[in-house]
Amino acid sequence: MMETYNQALNWIRNRLRFGIKPGLERMAWMLEQLGNPHDEIKAIHVAGTNGKGSTVCYLRNILQQAGNNVGTFTSPYIETFNERISVNGRPICDEEMAELVNTIKPVVEGLEETDLGEATEFEVITIMAFYYFGKMNKQDFVIFETGLGGRLDSTNVVQPILTIITNIGFDHMHILGETVEEITEEKAGIIKPGIPLISAVEQKEAREILTERTNEKQSPFYLLEKEFHITSYETLETGEKFSMETPAASFHDLRITMMGYHQVKNASLAVMAAVYLKNHGGAAIEERHIQEGLVVAKWIGRFEKVSEHPTIIIDGAHNFQGIESLVSTLRLHYEDKNIHVIFSCLKDKDAKDMIEKLQEVAASITFTSFDFPRAYEAKDLHEMAQGDNTSAEEDWYTALREGKEKLKTEKDLLMVTGSLYFISEVRKAFV
Repeated sequence: MMETYNQALNWIRNRLRFGIKPGLERMAWMLEQLGNPHDEIKAIHVAGTNGKGSTVCYLRNILQQAGNNVGTFTSPYIETFNERISVNGRPICDEEMAELVNTIKPVVEGLEETDLGEATEFEVITIMAFYYFGKMNKQDFVIFETGLGGRLDSTNVVQPILTIITNIGFDHMHILGETVEEITEEKAGIIKPGIPLISAVEQKEAREILTERTNEKQSPFYLLEKEFHITSYETLETGEKFSMETPAASFHDLRITMMGYHQVKNASLAVMAAVYLKNHGGAAIEERHIQEGLVVAKWIGRFEKVSEHPTIIIDGAHNFQGIESLVSTLRLHYEDKNIHVIFSCLKDKDAKDMIEKLQEVAASITFTSFDFPRAYEAKDLHEMAQGDNTSAEEDWYTALREGKEKLKTEKDLLMVTGSLYFISEVRKAFV
């Protein structure tokens, strides 16, 4: 029996020692012991290499503006562990977290007595989310974000009313595959018979695979720039403005405050999802709900300005595709700035390519590290870099202090980026 929140949290985190074990057998067994709570949820399932969190955020806010209560299951967290399971954007409370652990702990321990093996940390958290939204606190809609891939991801036991695949990029290749085709097959594993898919994948190979899989499962398929389109786009000082066409409606001058064209694509996915849910999912969504939901949507740790004077931005660009989007956004909004970068990432990322991309816009780059088992040491990242504008500082707090000292004029900007776990630590210095 866990009497305190900290005891419950320590028990969950202790599951990290079991690593990553893709597969659904353990999930199915535990859910059956708990009365299959996942079958009682009106779920939307979101996969993709990047943009899942932002897409979830946009859609949640649209649904909320229309008067719905919306649960979300996302990862990783930025501020508090509890935010992984949230209601209307608010993390569940410590008491609920402890209650959940006490409920599922006997089932998790019972699993260890079977030949299926031990439950991982992510499986435990996923089970908690299913039980919470299926039994303890039912919502009008619950949006589930995959943790890794799709086909064998712990969330893939859910039977959703709608699926979304944001994009396809090269990440977690040691598990998902080395090619676009292999990675797409894993993401496509969330497609269920007859359940619509909305996607913004761009690669020809990925589009072909998703088309094949949706045809096989007789699932409607809405693809960006085919079934729905972004018809205009404009960069604003405070974000982005765009218009779009869907099969059922047109939308003009939609505004978002999250910066970058990649965020326009994420927002368009949420709009297309909202249109579908209005017509087929029982959600009374009007155009004003879409407009208002997009404007108020904020996703911490994603191109987040944490200081105005001087300008300091943090962004969890944790893989090459994320760095590409970050560099594009910096060029769109801050082309006239001297951009000083602080960077740290995990050892399972393609750090060299990420560094080369950052150097296209960086006046200087400082490599650093943080307290995480898989984090690169600063000196190892520094060895991958070219040029005289680079340095290494193992202690991120010292790197941050020295980075601030470089901001001598209004032309100078500090960009802190890399692993979301790193950004989570750095953000604490500003809030």
